Amino acid sequence: MTEHDQNGAGDASGGPSGDVYEWYQRGVKLLAEGSPAAAAALLERAAGAEPEARSIREALARAQFNSRRYEEAATSFRWIVAANPAEDYAYYGLGMALWRTGDIEGAQEPLAVAVAMRPDERNYVSALTQIRATLRARRA
Repeated sequence: MTEHDQNGAGDASGGPSGDVYEWYQRGVKLLAEGSPAAAAALLERAAGAEPEARSIREALARAQFNSRRYEEAATSFRWIVAANPAEDYAYYGLGMALWRTGDIEGAQEPLAVAVAMRPDERNYVSALTQIRATLRARRA
C-alpha cells in the first residue's frame, strides 16, 4: 500500500480507497467540515456502488444541495421520497431544492407534506410560509 492509499486519497484505478462504508463516512465528514463538493464526489461513488442505500442517498442529496447543484439534489430527494414516503426530511429537502431551482409552485407541495408530518419543525414551517407568501404576492 502506498502513502497515497494510506491517506485515503485513492487507489490504483484512480477512485477513492476503501470500501463503500468508508466512502460514506468520509463523505459525511467532508460535508460536516464544509466541503460539500468533495463530499458529493465520494457519496456519488458510494451511491453508485450501493444504489438502494437511503443513508447514502440522503447524504448525497445534502452534499448536492450544499454544492448548489439543486436539480441533482431534487432528483436525489425525489428518490428518497419514492423509497420511503414517511421521510419528512426528504420532502423538506425536495421542496428547498425545487425552490432554489426557481420552481416555487413545485416546492409548495413537498414542503406542505413535510409540515403536515412534522408541524413542530420550525425550518419546515418557515420555508412553507415563505413559499406561500411568494406565491400570493405573485398572484396579486
